[in-house]
Amino acid sequence: MIRTIKYVLSALVLMAMLSTTSCMSEKKIVYLQGADTLYAVPQAITEAFELEIQPDDELAISLSSKRPELIQRFNTNTVIGSGGGTSPNGSTYATQAATSTHMIYFLVDKKGDIEFPIYGTINTRGKTCKQLATELQEMFRNGREDERIADAIVNVKIMSFKVTVLGDVRNPGTQNFQGERLTLLEAIGRAGDLNASAHRDHVLVVREIGEERVTYDIDLRDPQSVFNSPAYYMQQNDIVYVQPNKSVRVKGSTGYTLLTIGATIVSMLVSIASIVIAITR
Repeated sequence: MIRTIKYVLSALVLMAMLSTTSCMSEKKIVYLQGADTLYAVPQAITEAFELEIQPDDELAISLSSKRPELIQRFNTNTVIGSGGGTSPNGSTYATQAATSTHMIYFLVDKKGDIEFPIYGTINTRGKTCKQLATELQEMFRNGREDERIADAIVNVKIMSFKVTVLGDVRNPGTQNFQGERLTLLEAIGRAGDLNASAHRDHVLVVREIGEERVTYDIDLRDPQSVFNSPAYYMQQNDIVYVQPNKSVRVKGSTGYTLLTIGATIVSMLVSIASIVIAITR
C-alpha cells in the first residue's frame, strides 16, 4: 500500500513539474529567434536614426562665440564660461581664445515654432537637432552686419522625451528618457521586461505623425519584424502596449482566477507529496 502511495504521489509531482515547466513552449517566449543565423554576417545600419523635433519638445540651444558681447544681447537664462580662465594658483586671467557659451531654453509650440530673441519666429517641426543647429549657425554667421556673429557655434538638444509602456510588463507607466536614441527593446527593458504571460508576437506601438495616428504590430520573436519596423526606434510620446495572454487578460477574470487556483493546487500537491514520500521512506 505504501509503495502504491509513493508511486501515485511521485506521478503527481511529475505532472505538477511538467505543468509548470512546459506551459509555454520555447518558441512562444524567446526573443529574436534565429537572429544568430540571420545576422551571422554583420550588417551595416544603413540609416542613422535622429529624432525629429515635434510640438511640446523642450529644446536647449547653446550659442558660443569668442566675442561674448555679441551673444549677451539674447537675454539668455544660463551662461557657461566667462571669457576668462583660472590659473593653477586660483587667480583669474584674460585669454583671447576663451569662448562664452550661452544656453537658451525653448518650448516648441503646437505649430512647431519657437520665438528666438531678435530673429523672431523660427519653425522647427520635422527638423532634426543637427539640421536646426546648422540652420541657426548659418543665420548667425551670415546675417545682417549689425547682427552677425561670424564665429558662432550652435548646438541643439532635445532635453527629454517620454514613452509610455502599458500592458503585461513588470513596471508599466510613462517614463522620460534623456538623449535622442531609444529602441523598442530598450523601452521594454526599462519597463522591467515582459511578464511570462505576455504575448511576444503582438506588441503594439501607437505613434502620432503630424495630424495622424498610426500603429505598428511587432513580433518580438522575429528579428526582422523588430529591426525592420519603423517603430524600432522610439519617438516622442510613443505608446507601447503589450497584450496579455487570454487566460490572464484581466485580473479578477475567471481565467485569471482559475490559473491562480490551479497554480496554488499544484504547489500544495508538490508539498504534500514531498512530505508523504519523506515520511514513508
